[in-house]
Amino acid sequence: MADPLATPQQTTSKKSMPVWVIFIAVVTLLGFLIFLVLGLMSSRQQSLTLGSRIDDFTITTFDGKDVSLGSLRGKTILVNFWASWCTTCIDEAPILEEAWQKIEPAGQVVFIGVDYADTQPAARVFLQKYSIDYMNGSDLGLSLSQQFHITGVPETYLISSDGTLNAIKIGPFSSIDELLTFLDQKSGN
Repeated sequence: MADPLATPQQTTSKKSMPVWVIFIAVVTLLGFLIFLVLGLMSSRQQSLTLGSRIDDFTITTFDGKDVSLGSLRGKTILVNFWASWCTTCIDEAPILEEAWQKIEPAGQVVFIGVDYADTQPAARVFLQKYSIDYMNGSDLGLSLSQQFHITGVPETYLISSDGTLNAIKIGPFSSIDELLTFLDQKSGN
């Protein structure tokens, strides 16, 4: 109840927000919520499972060559997501390179390193420091990491010669034997 002795200068009135401001705020909030829900639904529907067919992709290697998954059909492909800032990737790098040197002469398995959320200069220094010889490229637009639905680095995917996903490794390989066992899953056995 207002003070009957109050002067007009002492009486405060509540100002309401214009209707158009409230309308814009509600529409913006609803739009954001719809966007969030659709994104979550999309990521759940498209997650990769063993036996999934991997869509064709192209990666530009650090030496400027475009390599597509389709051009490698008939070979087993190991796709390893890594970053120069990733401490466990540092431990895993020599293991990957050693395995590559052992299996590369047979020519039936191809390694593709995918640098994730990194700068190209830092990635190049990493590759040189650890003498990485297998093909590597940067996922600048993050489209490849989104296609594989990675959750972090390192993550490794094994694609069979017919283009299906045969194995997934979340986290680093701790030994060459572990990596070679992973590669034995190339036929889906």
